[in-house]
Amino acid sequence: MQLSFKPKRRGWLAVMLCVGFGTPAALMPVFAEPIAQAQQNGRTAGELVNQGLQLIQRGHVPQATAAFRQATELEPNLAPAHYNLGLALRQQGQLQAAADAFHRATQADPRFALAYANLGAALLEGNNLTQAREYLQRAVELDPQLGLARYNLGLVLAQQGLVEEAITSHTQAIQYSPKAPEPAYHLGLAYLQQGNLDKAKDAFRRAIKITPNYPEAHYNLGSIQFNQGELEEAIKSFRRASEANPNYANAYYGAGLVFLRQGRYSEAQQVLQYAKSLYAAQGNAQWAASAEEQLQRARNPNAPLR
Repeated sequence: MQLSFKPKRRGWLAVMLCVGFGTPAALMPVFAEPIAQAQQNGRTAGELVNQGLQLIQRGHVPQATAAFRQATELEPNLAPAHYNLGLALRQQGQLQAAADAFHRATQADPRFALAYANLGAALLEGNNLTQAREYLQRAVELDPQLGLARYNLGLVLAQQGLVEEAITSHTQAIQYSPKAPEPAYHLGLAYLQQGNLDKAKDAFRRAIKITPNYPEAHYNLGSIQFNQGELEEAIKSFRRASEANPNYANAYYGAGLVFLRQGRYSEAQQVLQYAKSLYAAQGNAQWAASAEEQLQRARNPNAPLR
C-alpha cells in the first residue's frame, strides 16, 4: 500500500486538510473469549491487545505498539490487533506502516468498516486519492452511518474537484457525527468553492457552535464577512480566530485588511506587522511579502497603488 506526498498549499481562504475528527479514532478493545487462544509467555493475543490499550491510555505509545505487534505475530488473523497497531503507528507519524497495518486488518476481517475508514484516511494523508476513495467507499458500504468515513470521503472528493459530491458526503457526515466540527467546516469550504457564500457562512457557524475555539472556522467566516462588506463582524471573527490560536498569522492579516478599509491605519500597521513576523517565523515568505505590501499601504495610505 504505497503512499505519495505533496506539499500543502496555503491561500487567503486557508484550507486545512484533516483526516480525522478532533478526537483520535476509536480504539477497539478485544474481550476474552471462552475458546482457547494461542499464548506467548502465558498471555493470549487478546490479552496483549488489551495490555496495549491500557498503555495507550497511560500515554505509553511505543510500548503499546510493541504489545499490538506481538499480538499480530501471535495471532496473524486477529483484525483488532492490526487495527490498533495501525492507530498506534499513525500516532507516531509512521504513515506507511500504519496503512499497511490497517490493510492487514481488512484482510483479516473483510467486513471491518473502521479499518477501511482508517486505511482510506492514511492514504488520503499520503495523497493517494484513488485508493483512498476506494477504501472509504467500501467503509461506507459496510457501515452507512460511519461519519468518519463519510467525512474523509468528502475530503477526497473535494481534492478530486467533485465539489457537489463532497458537499453530499460532508452533509451525511454531519448527520451521523453531529458533534464533530470538521465536517461542517469542510462543508463550508466546499460551498466556498461553489461561491455559495451564505451556505458557507452557515456551515462555518455550525462548526463554531460545536467547537467555539475553531480558529480556521472563525477566519473563513471573517473572510466572507470582509468580502461582503460586513467589516465589524469580520473584525470580530478575525479577533476570535487569533484568540483561539495566537500564532494564526492569517487572522492578523485579515484584521489588517479590515482596518485598512476602515481607514484605521495605526491599528492596521500593528496587526500587519505582527502577521508579517509570524509568517516569517513560520517560513512562509510569500505571505510575509504580502503582509509587507499591505503594511506599506497602511504607512502610506495616500500613495498610488502599484
